[in-house]
Amino acid sequence: MDRRPRLLVTRRLPHAVEAHLSTRFETDGNADDAPLSREALADAMTRYDAILPTITDRIDAALLSLPGATVRILANFGAGFEHIDLAAARKAGIAVTNTPDALTDTTADLAILLMLMAARRAGEGERELRDGRWTGWRPTHLIGQGVTGKTLGLVGFGRIAQATAKRARAFGMRIRYVSRNRASETIEAACDASPAESLEALAAEADILSLHVPGGAATRHLIDAPLLARMKPHAILINTARGPVVDEAALAEALTQGRLGAAGLDVYEQEPAVHPALLACERAVLLPHLGSATIETRSAMGMQAASNLEAFFDGREPPNRVA
Repeated sequence: MDRRPRLLVTRRLPHAVEAHLSTRFETDGNADDAPLSREALADAMTRYDAILPTITDRIDAALLSLPGATVRILANFGAGFEHIDLAAARKAGIAVTNTPDALTDTTADLAILLMLMAARRAGEGERELRDGRWTGWRPTHLIGQGVTGKTLGLVGFGRIAQATAKRARAFGMRIRYVSRNRASETIEAACDASPAESLEALAAEADILSLHVPGGAATRHLIDAPLLARMKPHAILINTARGPVVDEAALAEALTQGRLGAAGLDVYEQEPAVHPALLACERAVLLPHLGSATIETRSAMGMQAASNLEAFFDGREPPNRVA
């Protein structure tokens, strides 16, 4: 096209990314940095050539099939894309891309952080100290559990799970996993991991169960009350995947009744809302979706989205096309 493509960036991005995008595109941003309304997204579909959305932007079939739509590509900022109706995008001839590789290491780091915080009761300790309730050292104060030598069960065994496994091996953890497809012998050897017979078997075996599956209807409430009942009373549940994978009410009940040792969560069913019963659980470590929140990773994600956009408008195949 003769003019520069018109691009809407739906949330604020690191400065270097915004500056880079503005050199190639006629870019409009979101100064308020709040989720766009459905009306704003509908307006954008008929005013821009491209949108760079995030997980907070639900782009469904109705939006994708609007009469007079001008958007030709959705360059999603993030690896997950369940908030975009891919089938409707294909039908409308709108390309969709994501940023799958940039956040692997950072999210794996956070999974390990949650494991350590939950095991060592770090959240409880910090709250006690900040509230002025700490009375000093004593031998039985906030006794947690170690992770060295424990069994880590990974639900899903993609890039992030494999990176988590390699980090966990530094703690001498035993790695087990379940996945739709068994990994190659090379990957299993690199991660020192072996497959479990089933999710139910893994839940019963693991001291720490860490979730690494995509979102969507197929995985909604994959971790429910019956599965939680199979876990050991001291076991820890970690979720850095997608909030709806866990039944938060069932998890809160298991924690409250002492049927589960602890949990570490970075994602929630109804973000930014968190189930009130879960908020009341002292043994739950709750973070505000920080999985990829380092300047290095968020910048890399933005530059990857920019590369997808540039390839598309240069007439090349975007490197991370999903639709």
